[in-house]
Amino acid sequence: MTPGARAAAAIAVLEQVLAGRPAEVALTNWGRANRYAGSGDRAAVRDIVFDVLRCRRSCAALGGGQGARALVLGWARARGQEELFDGQGHAPAPPSAAEAGRVPEGAEAIDCPDWLAPSLRASLGDTFEPVMNSMQRRAPVFLRVNAARVTREAAVAALAAEGIVARPHPLARMALEVVEGARKVQSSVAYAGGLVELQDAASQAVVEMLPLSDGMAVLDHCAGGGGKTLAMAARARLQLFAHDAEVRRMADLPARAARAGVRVKITENPENTAPYDLILTDVPCSGSGSWRRDPEGKWAFTAERLATLLSIQAGIMDRAAAMVRAGGALGYATCSLLEAENAAQVAGFLTRHPDWRLEAERRFTPLEEGDGFYAAVLRAPA
Repeated sequence: MTPGARAAAAIAVLEQVLAGRPAEVALTNWGRANRYAGSGDRAAVRDIVFDVLRCRRSCAALGGGQGARALVLGWARARGQEELFDGQGHAPAPPSAAEAGRVPEGAEAIDCPDWLAPSLRASLGDTFEPVMNSMQRRAPVFLRVNAARVTREAAVAALAAEGIVARPHPLARMALEVVEGARKVQSSVAYAGGLVELQDAASQAVVEMLPLSDGMAVLDHCAGGGGKTLAMAARARLQLFAHDAEVRRMADLPARAARAGVRVKITENPENTAPYDLILTDVPCSGSGSWRRDPEGKWAFTAERLATLLSIQAGIMDRAAAMVRAGGALGYATCSLLEAENAAQVAGFLTRHPDWRLEAERRFTPLEEGDGFYAAVLRAPA
């Protein structure tokens, strides 16, 4: 496919996305319907689609409209590639006078929803605009070295033997940033053999904050796919339990745990195996710290959803606190940049549970290259 044909394909995919279909589903449908497209073409179309979704507001301004063609036209103009719209072969037709576009301004220039901009600015202070600018770019690819099986240096060498170049990243002790060959990771022997897992560096750093030691009974209360569950298992020999309100999210966890060489017990009723020495509550949140990976979530998020999440988060913390052993610890984490979901939630918890104390907390932003995260460790009374 020519670059122009790839732009036209991205327009076709985005038309489905704007009609309400998830981007990954729309991309899969396009790939199946266009078998002639090679892996390089599919990857290029995917990159355009997600670049556009990260920068949807600024692309709309530059492209002169909200439709799929305007968005891709805006994407091309932002990169100085308007010549992709030359109408040659399968390329999109040249822009008309009505598609002149304009320079984006204010919140649209940094691709921030208007309603969230004041809260994000208050939460991030002077880093608001730099953080939002970083959200307009795709996220780095990070791996976590499974320390239970291999050293970081040996993992780097194993990956290199398969054409994957990775280097240590300072956010976490076992974090590697993939700088070449990222698309090969999931088909690599190193990945299949459990030497490495895909996991954001800041997510790894959150787990490193947790006070873990051999023999502890630990519950990952909102386990999801189990990334943090497995990261905890690699740090110490634990009696490890995983729970999620939606059990289907943990469907791949048994296979991932087997690949990593660790044991995890999935539980639908965590109270039955309480108390725990430590509980991690990586609660449902806005996902504002991971918008680079989930740009659709940025534009779908609402004030009503935020209010619902704040209530859910507080409820999860209270439920988990009742299952922590005397003197044990509660970890609280979000992939959010919003103060309401982070320090304010912890403050609310301490108001409701004045005999608990805050032992540690940290905020991560994309300016450190990983996703945006907040984490706190709370200590129960002895």
